[in-house]
Amino acid sequence: MADTILVPLELPDPEPLSPLLIEDLSSLDVVVLGHYALPEQTPASSAREQFGEAARATLDEVADAFANAGASVRTRLVFGKDRAAAIQQVATDEGCAAELDPAPTDGVRRILVPLPDVAEFERLPRFIRVLSEDSTQRITLFHVVEGEQPRERGEEIVSETRDRLIEDGFDAAALDTLVVEGDEHDEEILLAAADYDAVVMYEPESTLGDHVFGTLADRIANETDDPVIVVDRDY
Repeated sequence: MADTILVPLELPDPEPLSPLLIEDLSSLDVVVLGHYALPEQTPASSAREQFGEAARATLDEVADAFANAGASVRTRLVFGKDRAAAIQQVATDEGCAAELDPAPTDGVRRILVPLPDVAEFERLPRFIRVLSEDSTQRITLFHVVEGEQPRERGEEIVSETRDRLIEDGFDAAALDTLVVEGDEHDEEILLAAADYDAVVMYEPESTLGDHVFGTLADRIANETDDPVIVVDRDY
């Protein structure tokens, strides 16, 4: 069975999805979530009655694009006030292994892969492969050394992960590693992401700043225009 990825869209006017990105994800089961943001005092039932038909048509158009590319696809439509809660609930209901934070792209030549402080995981490489295209020239395994962690441990994490990807069939010539030291983990990832076309990462720990600045994936997509795949942790 294919992995399932959630593709959340903000209605009524979602950002268009790149045909190349749709093609990249066509080997997966795709759940297209349309979230229609409501003002505080607006009942969801009233909004659904007023805007439901148009919202459904927009979702169906996106779903058709995935289906035409060969993906197995289904849709969910949510009228509500909390986007993050809607995404989390639908991802749980649908058994999604990852979430796409979409952004325009005309090709994925360079992929940044921020790694957690572990080298034993299974799910992440599958989603790196999903975004790897014929034009992909570089996949960088990236780790931020923080606090008391020795740099040698960071080097070990990226090296062991690289060896595993090569064993899984990735081209050794396209795999490189990068370890940086810094106190601002998210800022280091944002800085590095500016030089890449896409990011594949495990779901980071939630922080209070997510409610103010958005999640790290949202910030990467917004500040770099890179699509981001956030993979559920399996470690």
